[in-house]
Amino acid sequence: MNTMLVVDDDEVFCQVMQRALTRRGFQVEVCFNVSSAEHAAQQTHFNKALVDLKIAQESGLALIRSLKTINPDIQIIMLTGYSSVSTAVEAIKLGALNYFCKPIDVDEVLKGFSEADLMEEEPTPISTPSLDRIEWEHIQKILQDHQGNISAAARTLGMHRRTLQRKLQKKPASH
Repeated sequence: MNTMLVVDDDEVFCQVMQRALTRRGFQVEVCFNVSSAEHAAQQTHFNKALVDLKIAQESGLALIRSLKTINPDIQIIMLTGYSSVSTAVEAIKLGALNYFCKPIDVDEVLKGFSEADLMEEEPTPISTPSLDRIEWEHIQKILQDHQGNISAAARTLGMHRRTLQRKLQKKPASH
């Protein structure tokens, strides 16, 4: 039986994903926080997991580590509303198979799992990111280094906390 754990604090997204995955033959369990996801993973042997990067005030990256400790064979895809290279690299290092930006549909998720199984990808064209994008990624890395503490990250970056909050609210340019 294909079992999947979906972890996201967005209840509507979880309901939509659960219905779509169930129709495709998965037994799906939804969790809205890290502790319930860890508990579920200890109770059920999940084949796959779909984990949001930011689950309320908690980190999906920490959850990847926990899920891999509980079940080293679990296949994990990380989702986020705001992608950055540093968080994508960190997710992959921790054991995620793929990293996708929301919104995403169930077919793209399943393709992400199957692509990882095949390990055959077309070469990605190299493009130089914009200065805004590089700044965004640097901010995300510093914020991650400070476990999401905006004040500490702002001090490290040498900027006012409110300035950093405004920068975080802006959606980064894709390139």
